[in-house]
Amino acid sequence: MNRTLTTFFALAVAAGIVGAQVPTSFNLSKTEFSPLPRSNVINDLLISRDTVWVGAGRGISFTTDRGTSWKNFANTQSFEERGIAALALRGDEVWVSTAFTTKHENESIQTGGGLHYSLNRGETWSYVEQPVDTGSVDTLLYGNNRIPALAVTVPEQNVTFDIALTSNKVWIASWAGILRSSTDKGKSWSRVILPPDQLDAISPTETLRFEVSGVLRILNGRDTLRPSLNHVAFAVLAPDDSTLWVGTAGGINKSTDGGISWRKFNHQNQDEPISGDFVRAIAHQRWNGKSFIWAVTVNALGTTEKRGVSFTDDAGATWKTTLLGESLFNFAFRDSIVYVAGEGGLFRSSDFGQNWKRSGTIYDPTTLQRFGFPRMYSVGVQGDTVWVGTSEGLAYTIDSPSQPFGTSWRIFRTHEPVGAAATTYSYPLPFSPDDEVVRIHYSTQGKNVPVSIRVFDFGMQPVRTLIHGAQRSGSIEHDEIWNGRDDTGRFVSNGVYFYRVEFEGNELWGKIMVLQ
Repeated sequence: MNRTLTTFFALAVAAGIVGAQVPTSFNLSKTEFSPLPRSNVINDLLISRDTVWVGAGRGISFTTDRGTSWKNFANTQSFEERGIAALALRGDEVWVSTAFTTKHENESIQTGGGLHYSLNRGETWSYVEQPVDTGSVDTLLYGNNRIPALAVTVPEQNVTFDIALTSNKVWIASWAGILRSSTDKGKSWSRVILPPDQLDAISPTETLRFEVSGVLRILNGRDTLRPSLNHVAFAVLAPDDSTLWVGTAGGINKSTDGGISWRKFNHQNQDEPISGDFVRAIAHQRWNGKSFIWAVTVNALGTTEKRGVSFTDDAGATWKTTLLGESLFNFAFRDSIVYVAGEGGLFRSSDFGQNWKRSGTIYDPTTLQRFGFPRMYSVGVQGDTVWVGTSEGLAYTIDSPSQPFGTSWRIFRTHEPVGAAATTYSYPLPFSPDDEVVRIHYSTQGKNVPVSIRVFDFGMQPVRTLIHGAQRSGSIEHDEIWNGRDDTGRFVSNGVYFYRVEFEGNELWGKIMVLQ
């Protein structure tokens, strides 16, 4: 979603109708519980009753005991080691989309890895391949209209970024696969027609002339279909069986008749519009008998567009904007309180966006873990517990009158245990100080002792003292963070560095590679 629109037009392709395919079924009920999720990159999370579902960089996990133990579905059957791009829940039904990276001409391209679904809260799963199409240009029937549509779609760039479930359909929003729906659990998919860029609304009772295409395609030496940003879908929301909200690269679309007729809202076609036409996420809040629709809206092509949050309490007739200038990703709600996860941290408002409180440093006083960056990708609420997913792990804080928001955190970080072994390691290797930190992992072999850690350059000259005589517990393993700066506060040069962990006569050495 962070690629520019220019790159999108160069690489993405549009959609078609997929022929029937038979989902692959498999049983994962014997998957073992483990102390932690299998990845620290948390792309999405959803909460249903006592269960916290986590979509991570290496599969899906859930916990029913507030993180004491986790059931991980990864590296088993078709889950493989793929990342999770979207989660959806409806009762006991769970849907998951996966993604991975492929290389093309030295460029990394996001690739759709297919969808998994379970009808019994994860006991058994079925797998459906990513919907793709073959052929050239075909037509879709829409009332008495025959709408030309590009029928060439491949897994590359065709990542499903959002899923919505109604009583009889599953809806998926994909980068190069437009909006689709299925009534047979993914055995077949139908393309859903949205208004093209030049129209603000469509109905099958009208006479229409436009094409369904996300990109410009040249066939037989001539332009055959014009690109439409409003067919590039990123977010889909179904508050009920008849109402749909869809976010695209061209605005927000609403249907009240089950996805047949549509009204489009963008930055240009209203007096009180959304802040930007590129819609990353859409969420629904109910409070005090009112219904609110919230969206992460990013500047697309218009010069007056801004990134931020847009929300409506009158079904889209007017929009209010807030958090302008912030790069944001997702929402969660508790009664009247709104939480928004973004690059700058977790934002909280109890007055519908008039004022915001931002999370501070994410620090766990029990394990001494902390996050090096404020960036958060996902958020979910379980009672007065607020969970967040980041690229550094999972965490939660309590938001209650007795424990104000953000004052204390519990952090869950996956690591390879060293146990009582006299060894240490750093990760990631290499690391880039401009957008991440390196963690030095070690244990004190069961002893409560003071620890010192110093970093040296390749010539063994001291660069940075991370801690000196800091008391550390022997009951847990530890991570110490280095941000790539020397003792004067300047970033170090690219290269190989060494570090030394000292405690009670022990010296453990490790290597760090800096690569910007």
